[in-house]
Amino acid sequence: MIDLDNRTDAEVNIELLERIAASLSDKDIELILTDDLEMAELNEESRGIAKSTDVLSFPMMDMPGAPLGSIVISEDFVTAGAEKFGHTKDDERALLFIHGMLHVLGYDHEVDDGEMRVKEHEVLKAFGLPESLIIRTEK
Repeated sequence: MIDLDNRTDAEVNIELLERIAASLSDKDIELILTDDLEMAELNEESRGIAKSTDVLSFPMMDMPGAPLGSIVISEDFVTAGAEKFGHTKDDERALLFIHGMLHVLGYDHEVDDGEMRVKEHEVLKAFGLPESLIIRTEK
């Protein structure tokens, strides 16, 4: 279900990510793990922002047999987030993956009325993961 392109030396709990993906969609998803340098390039190309970010999402057109889209995660942000918030890299990567999946599925916390936050909280609770990216950035 997840087509993993790990461009880093990070060890990944793919089973957890597969379970999360399956809970949200029956479509395939591409997951790219990279570093801040490549992430900054992608962020500038796709959003015109010349700096790195934690996660980027690229939905695909809804065509039969097509993957849901691509999610790109910065492993540098995974390491920093795990240290800052006191949880594992697997937990941090899962948080970012959920955030990316919800964006690929059409959620957008920047313009919605809290729907993405509610859905993110539901998924986090179902998998016993730490608090939401959205919640912690509001503190």
